[in-house]
Amino acid sequence: MPPRTNQHLRTRKDLLLAAAKLLKEGRQPTMDEIAAAALVSRATAYRYFPTLEALLVEAPLDGAMPDARQIFAEDKSTDPVERADRAEAEIHRMSYQNEAQLRLMLANTLLVRPAESEAAAPARQNRRTPLIEAALAPSRKRFTKEAYENLCAALALVFGTESMVVFRDVVPLDERKARKVKSWAIRALVQAALKER
Repeated sequence: MPPRTNQHLRTRKDLLLAAAKLLKEGRQPTMDEIAAAALVSRATAYRYFPTLEALLVEAPLDGAMPDARQIFAEDKSTDPVERADRAEAEIHRMSYQNEAQLRLMLANTLLVRPAESEAAAPARQNRRTPLIEAALAPSRKRFTKEAYENLCAALALVFGTESMVVFRDVVPLDERKARKVKSWAIRALVQAALKER
C-alpha cells in the first residue's frame, strides 16, 4: 500500500476513534469537536466523511469489528481454511448483530463518489483485509504470490457487510444457512489457491 494511502487510512481511523470516544462520553459531538480531538482540521474531517451523520454512523462499528489478535491469541492452528473460516465467523456474527447500523454506513458510502486518485481519501476503512491476512499468516508460504493476492481479494467478497446484504436481500437465506454457505466458499477458495503452483 502506498505511504500516502497509509496516511489516509490512519487519519480516517483517528477520526473514527475520536468520534467513538466522544460518543462514549454520552455526547452528540460536532464535526469541529471530532476534528479537534483527532488533531486535524474541520476541512480534513469533511474530506473523509462528507457529513457528520456518516462519521457518527460508522464510529461505533469500528469498535465492534473483531480484532485479529483476540481471535487468534490462543489459536495454534496453521490450517488456512480453519483460520479463515474462524475469522469470517467473527465478522459474520458482528455483521448480523449490527445490521441496521451497517446498512446505514453502506448507504452513506454509496452516496460518496469513488476516489479518483490514490491521493483521495478512502470511502471506507478496510477492516477485512488485515483480518484475512492474519488468518492466512501461518500458511502464507504455501501460496504463490499471485494465488495469495487473489485469495485475499476473493475472501474479501465473502467477508463483511456486502455478503450479509446479499444473503438477506438477493439470495434470501437465514443467518445460519448463510454462514454455512460462506464456510463452504472459504474452503473452496483456499483449496483452489493452494493448488496453484
